[in-house]
Amino acid sequence: MEEFKVAYLREQGQDMVIVPVSNSFGRKSRSEQADIVDWLQGCASSAGLAGVVVPVWDAGGGRMGFLAPRPWQTFFKSLNLGIVARNINKTLRCS
Repeated sequence: MEEFKVAYLREQGQDMVIVPVSNSFGRKSRSEQADIVDWLQGCASSAGLAGVVVPVWDAGGGRMGFLAPRPWQTFFKSLNLGIVARNINKTLRCS
């Protein structure tokens, strides 16, 4: 079973499950990223966490990479990993 510390919050009227992942996520193919997001989304749903899963990672150079819906891009560009870490409030357990 894998565990992820997540920031579960409501922003812009939307529930978001922000999941810090390994920086290697950013080097995976779009297909691999989509498979991981689908898996995490299933875990979140099973745990009763409504909302869209958004993986975030260290993209190097002080930048945070993220995979978020287009309407949320501006919001996520305003964040960094420190802000995400300060908002961790749930543990997601995935099997």
